[in-house]
Amino acid sequence: MIGQHVLAGYAAGAGGREALRLARAVVAHTGGRLTVVHVHPPDRPAAAGEALAVLKQAEELLAETAPELSADFVAQEARGVGRGLSTLASRSGADLIVIGSPEGGAHGRVAIGAPGDMLLHASHEAVMLAPAGYDPPERLSRITLSYVRRPQADEAVERTAQAALALDVPLRLITLAVGDDEPRGRLRDDLALAIRYAQESSGLPADQVTAELAEGDDVADALADVAWPEGELLVLASSEDASAHQVFLGEMALKVLRAATSPVAVLPRGYS
Repeated sequence: MIGQHVLAGYAAGAGGREALRLARAVVAHTGGRLTVVHVHPPDRPAAAGEALAVLKQAEELLAETAPELSADFVAQEARGVGRGLSTLASRSGADLIVIGSPEGGAHGRVAIGAPGDMLLHASHEAVMLAPAGYDPPERLSRITLSYVRRPQADEAVERTAQAALALDVPLRLITLAVGDDEPRGRLRDDLALAIRYAQESSGLPADQVTAELAEGDDVADALADVAWPEGELLVLASSEDASAHQVFLGEMALKVLRAATSPVAVLPRGYS
């Protein structure tokens, strides 16, 4: 289960605060270790000192909102925020990188800046993104997996089912049917098989696994066709084009991510 060592990418501003809140919520559920990271460029003499000031701000914010939580605070030198987070995650053994949405995105939606774009196409660790303005509730209410029948999604079914069991929350599988050409009957049959696999691979009780077909004219319309209660976490599997143990989102998954109104976790291919 991801979340045993969480890296939160922090910068001054709303996106940094949202990443810190989400990372704090993750480790509260998993009991994992938290490292807060500010990435600074290597070619400015004052950058290292500025990074320490930013991290002090993060430390004070965490002390105000979660005084019982201990964390490490690291200034990482790199030529890009995504690259710096990925490098530190690999070096420190972190299994999850959490980032916020950049300024200017629609409130309540996930936006992808340069760091997110890099991580979503090259990270070897799972990546979690917070929607703009996100403030996590006290408890995770459900895990939802966006499911398409292929080997990578079957891996994700097993892993998310095991996480749902460990966290004592229900698991929902959704498949998007966009437009009029999708074969609804086959998609429902695929979901029925995925429900059975989720139960058999994890031991989740039958009443803790559900499935829904989300229908609409486009991706955003389809996601709006199903309910997204407070405390939901959406999980996406990487594309079949991803290298082993690497995150890579295809075009459809990127559309899902951008239309999401809850935090989104993306699993590397072959995640275990």
